[in-house]
Amino acid sequence: MNKKYKPVKFWAKIPHGIWLREATSVSVDSNDNVYIFNRGNVPLLIFDKNGDLIKSWGNDDPYGKIKVESIKIDYKLQTWAGSRFVRPHSILLDYDDNIWCVDDSGHKIYKFNQSLELQFSLGDGNPSERESGAPFNRPTDITINKANGDIFISDGYGNSRIHHYDSEGNHIKSWGESGTQPGQFSLPHNLCMISEEELIVCDRENHRVQIFSTSGEFIKEWNVHKATAVTSDNNGNIYIAEQGPPPVQEGVKNLGHSVGIWNKQGELIQRLGSELPGEEADQFLWPHSISVDSNGRIFVAEVSYVEVGRTLSPPREMTSFRVWEPLSNN
Repeated sequence: MNKKYKPVKFWAKIPHGIWLREATSVSVDSNDNVYIFNRGNVPLLIFDKNGDLIKSWGNDDPYGKIKVESIKIDYKLQTWAGSRFVRPHSILLDYDDNIWCVDDSGHKIYKFNQSLELQFSLGDGNPSERESGAPFNRPTDITINKANGDIFISDGYGNSRIHHYDSEGNHIKSWGESGTQPGQFSLPHNLCMISEEELIVCDRENHRVQIFSTSGEFIKEWNVHKATAVTSDNNGNIYIAEQGPPPVQEGVKNLGHSVGIWNKQGELIQRLGSELPGEEADQFLWPHSISVDSNGRIFVAEVSYVEVGRTLSPPREMTSFRVWEPLSNN
């Protein structure tokens, strides 16, 4: 039976002086505090369950100069001189509430404790040769196995690879290559554990998700339009965010710009989002990350500036954080 959800307008109360620009990733801790990793002047914003800001961090000079990085991507990368990250991409709160941050253009993954003290990092900050399979070339996401603390990383923009490390950051194995066959990838963008033995990977440009054992053995796949982000809940539901179609299909209904709720068998239970993209509360622009709290609320971060806002004249910040909550009579 489908749950009924309603979109929540203006959930995050962002103080004057903080420019979100876009919420690139979201994760929730054990107390249902919500962590937004973003590309504005303060990279990490932490909100309580009511949407009130309780902590901001990640830039020693948030009101200082903007600098332009000479990184080979399809637009000029702007960041703040005091930022601790080159280009925030993904955040994860693990089962012990450690904070993992993936910096794609920084080619590094960081682990912080709740005091925001660095525990360790993976990567030396220099990109490996593109599509070499060696870590890292613009990594995209991370998930942690609760059973043993093992780390799985999707190395997606400059590689077609999943890397497996133990809890101390020692490399165990890697798998995947470019292609369209099972076990191959065209931009592995996001991943999460769906049991202690299985993980699911958003194979974005192949318009599918793939499920693997923790040893890297392919189990199954199913089609999802431009699958970009995935999470799961304690009831076995899998939430998958879908990005939109290419510009040539602008205005065509029911192509991405949505969140689907699936079971482990690959059956779609229901879909959230309007037929077309937009900035209304029930619409999406460009979903990029997804998380679910203990009450079943769904949080979606969107790269709306990169994909839409910067193309406008003049460019502008657009809606980039969505909240959907289940109705109390479900």
